[in-house]
Amino acid sequence: MWGLALSLLLCIFAWVAIDAGEPAVENADLDAYRIELSDVDYEHWSFQPITRPAPPEIDDAWIHNPIDAFVLQKLHDAGLTPSPPAADRTWVRRVYFDLIGLPPAPEAVRAFLDDAAADKRERLVDRLLADPGYGIRWGRRWLDVVRYAETNGYERDGDKPNAWRYRDYVIDSLNADKPFDRFLTEQLAGDEVRDVSAETLIATTFLRLGTWDDEPADPKVDRYDQLDDVLGTVSSMFLGMSLRCARCHNHKFEPISQIDYARMLAIFEPLQRPQKKRADLDVLVGTPQELAAFAAAENRHQDALETLQDQISDLDEHVRARFFAVGKTEIDADALQAHQTASKKRTSQQKRLVGKTQRRLDKEIRASRTPDEQRQRDAFRSAIQAIEAAAPVSPPRGYIWQETTDAIPVTHVFRRGDPTTPAGEVQPGFPAVLRDLDIEIPAPDKSRSTTGRRLALAKWMTSPQNPLVARVAVNRIWQGHFGEGLARSENDFGIMGLPPSHPELLDWLAYTFRENGWSLKSLHRLIVLSNTYAQSSMVRAVAAGADPENEWLWKFPLRRLEAEPLRDSILAVSGKLNLKMRGPSVYPKIAEEVLAGQSRPGLGWGKSDESEASRRAIYIFMKRSMLVPLLELFDLADTTASCEQRSRSTIPTQALTLLNSEFLNRQAAYFAERLTGEDRAARVQQAYQWALSRDADETELAAALAFLDRQQQLIINETPGMTATEADKQAWQAFCLAIYNMNEFVYID
Repeated sequence: MWGLALSLLLCIFAWVAIDAGEPAVENADLDAYRIELSDVDYEHWSFQPITRPAPPEIDDAWIHNPIDAFVLQKLHDAGLTPSPPAADRTWVRRVYFDLIGLPPAPEAVRAFLDDAAADKRERLVDRLLADPGYGIRWGRRWLDVVRYAETNGYERDGDKPNAWRYRDYVIDSLNADKPFDRFLTEQLAGDEVRDVSAETLIATTFLRLGTWDDEPADPKVDRYDQLDDVLGTVSSMFLGMSLRCARCHNHKFEPISQIDYARMLAIFEPLQRPQKKRADLDVLVGTPQELAAFAAAENRHQDALETLQDQISDLDEHVRARFFAVGKTEIDADALQAHQTASKKRTSQQKRLVGKTQRRLDKEIRASRTPDEQRQRDAFRSAIQAIEAAAPVSPPRGYIWQETTDAIPVTHVFRRGDPTTPAGEVQPGFPAVLRDLDIEIPAPDKSRSTTGRRLALAKWMTSPQNPLVARVAVNRIWQGHFGEGLARSENDFGIMGLPPSHPELLDWLAYTFRENGWSLKSLHRLIVLSNTYAQSSMVRAVAAGADPENEWLWKFPLRRLEAEPLRDSILAVSGKLNLKMRGPSVYPKIAEEVLAGQSRPGLGWGKSDESEASRRAIYIFMKRSMLVPLLELFDLADTTASCEQRSRSTIPTQALTLLNSEFLNRQAAYFAERLTGEDRAARVQQAYQWALSRDADETELAAALAFLDRQQQLIINETPGMTATEADKQAWQAFCLAIYNMNEFVYID
């Protein structure tokens, strides 16, 4: 109680101090928002230039590549040794899940085990890196960091139209091994690069993925909340800096001032959200030539249609006028007169008469056409249909921000972060603590379609002098393979972040990454072919006592599959996984009770057939207010902010879901159907090979056969009229469900 009271008092004093140190008028001296940087600030480890340390010279056969040398030196310093190597079967399963997110097929495991060549691991890694599943596996990790979702959040949680194209862009870019510096540049400034295209424009969807309130209490505050989301995401995911903390006051712990925040904000402030009132809009995307050609073709197409439609209208008007002039009709005179009266001048009685007789009059007018008039009209209609069928193909649409140079907004520092209390103008720029980078930000120029500020930011980030971007990137890749980064605060490389356990290794990897053309695949290859990665996950008591967090990497970490590869593996083992790629998102079946809990029940969740719904989990529609329960239960990433690392919960409902959910029981039935042959022992071995990449041992085989016998008899005893054949079928389904619930299926060692 007293601790809470003291904390509240300290917070109050801190706010009072902040308030007292800030000017109270709009044009106040900006010096009040600066900080004096010291040598200590500049000397923080992550702000130092990236160097290429020489790998330690250790004469040890365990060292396969420089990664191992750095790791082994730290182990020796701590009085530890590496773990024995993992068995081939364990390693092949591990690398399949790590690189493509799926279990290996039994024949793939057998082929690897039977391969006697010394380079078999290198060849397998190269095949997996070339597999389309690589982009899916590592694309999902990237989507965590960029806070990917396809809806806006808040009460109505409206759709972000065509946001799924960004997901496909990420997967395709990773599969193509697009250099990371280009990957970064396209997402920050794909509309500002020289070779702008639909692809580069779709890449900038990244900037617009955050939550959006379609009915804000204060539109101006909401506007700066959106920009704060963009700035905060960019700075944490690419730079490992917590710039958002300097929105309201100078950062309490990091060498970041409100001036730094405002200067970075100015880079993004020209962005405008395409919208009609509060309706969220997407736009056509393509090269300038493609968009101009489509606009011209669309105009020609529309002109041709309008010309023909005008000709039909003229012909119909001619026939109608003649019909009324002749006056030969079965409609009474009052109704005929009503039809000839201008619609705005009709009385209420005439409107009723027109409504009652319109269809009969239209029929009589059509019948009054001459054969030539009918042939002419039919020809016009045929021409319209032909033109409609030949409509120009529209370029794709993208969910992106747009810029204009007509009226570039002035950026201010805001007193206590409130955009309604500006306290002085600033120009776009970068954090002052990164002082050795000299990238020019273009001056305003109305001859350009954009300001060029974000492209300058991308150049600053990917400059050889930038000490952060390469370090942050390789640290994320390391985290993906080992569960923790070398620096374990992946989004925070600042004073309050955790320093790297192996700083020389981190620098060596970052330097090598840039030297290899920012190739992510080369980085993966280096890591997974190291003996550090190839260690067993076996726990050794002495090592665990000395290093319980495995900071020095004395073993490979045992990890549970994330939500998506877990679901994908269930489908892969059942034989129902649909490997189709790209396109709009799919909608797996969700229980009616869950759908009824939406803010607008019945809206916002489509229907996909079972085949489409069985695509890989990355293609499932990401609705912020209603995630697929199985994925959410197994710790799907937070979509409201950049997710540096998913939570790792172990709760009873996870086990209950794997046992009782309709999805798991249906897939278990499919899995059972996949097991063929009369020999029950052989079928048990098939199940183990598909699900666990190994054979059952003698004890497991005996237990499985005994389980099947007991389960079959139990079903017969509890179900009157049950045949032995049907009971056997259900027993196999129960056995397959049990396989899905084994720790060995859910955890990768």
